[in-house]
Amino acid sequence: MLLQFMTEDDPMLAMLKWFCEKLMETEVNAKINAAKSKRTDERSGYRSGYRVRRYDTRLGTMYLFVPKLRKGGYIPFLS
Repeated sequence: MLLQFMTEDDPMLAMLKWFCEKLMETEVNAKINAAKSKRTDERSGYRSGYRVRRYDTRLGTMYLFVPKLRKGGYIPFLS
């Protein structure tokens, strides 16, 4: 995976983007009690795609895919 980031124009920004998106996926999984595309009896909500949001950091600007939920909404930890 490290080699994949090394081929990017800005490897540090690419790693930060990947890390933020994984953290958001983990937060959503915990909020709805189910992983993406998994069926469970404990599920408390459903996903509804993604929205693109601009996020400015000291490393530069990145565009993140923020998961959307059908009900209840989701505000990422980055806000």
